[in-house]
Amino acid sequence: MLNGQDRASSVGVWLRDVVRICRVADSRRDRVHGSAAAGRVLIWDFDGTLGHRPGHWSGAIADALSDVLGPHGFSRAMISAEIRDGFPWHTPQVPHPLLADGDAWWRHLGRVLAAAIGRLGVAPSAAAAAANRVRPHYTDPASWQLFPDAVPTLAALSGLGWRHVLLSNHVPELPEIVTGLGLGRYFNVIVNSAETGYEKPHPQAFRLALERSGWPRSAWMIGDNPVADVAGAVSAGLRAILVRTPPADGSRYVPDLADVIGLVSG
Repeated sequence: MLNGQDRASSVGVWLRDVVRICRVADSRRDRVHGSAAAGRVLIWDFDGTLGHRPGHWSGAIADALSDVLGPHGFSRAMISAEIRDGFPWHTPQVPHPLLADGDAWWRHLGRVLAAAIGRLGVAPSAAAAAANRVRPHYTDPASWQLFPDAVPTLAALSGLGWRHVLLSNHVPELPEIVTGLGLGRYFNVIVNSAETGYEKPHPQAFRLALERSGWPRSAWMIGDNPVADVAGAVSAGLRAILVRTPPADGSRYVPDLADVIGLVSG
């Protein structure tokens, strides 16, 4: 099992190799679309950038265990320790087009979750039952919250002529979550890894976001993850802004979304 630092290093090496291959295709696309490209687009991450689910995955699993077992002694920290691998975004270098159907995606994750719950000492039948209960807990829009600066920033940038695209490593129900939180009016393009089969920082994730937004003449990526959002975007030829997570290097960074307005307008 790779730790976080080793995983980031291995992904970085893989990312450089893939980008070299993609640049040939990008140059051909530029010759075809360069003169027609128009508009300004901001590509946003979702979870941790615009909104969040209190309790995250460990909280949803704890709730599912309560459904099956009643009161239990499994803390979020205990659960988190068992779910550090197995999610599609843990191996972004591996596309997963066979999981692009929502039910197939959840069947795969259900096996991952059942195994993780089993490692806590839960009996196999109860672990499988709890894994099946995670989906409604995690995807309920009422379980999600927007950051206070999300809507005011999106509205202000829309008023300045920017279009918004959502690019997220997420569950198949992301569009429903976005709509339930009242963000649907800002995003007419949602590029979701559960639907495309490509997780950030894979270059194809960013290329799909640009393609579906009409190959804009100006684009920025905004997100809270230094690797998936910022390094991935920069490697794909995009400008990027890291938010909420102070950088360990010299990445362009703002602590709050409101500060994005000045950066992209400068």
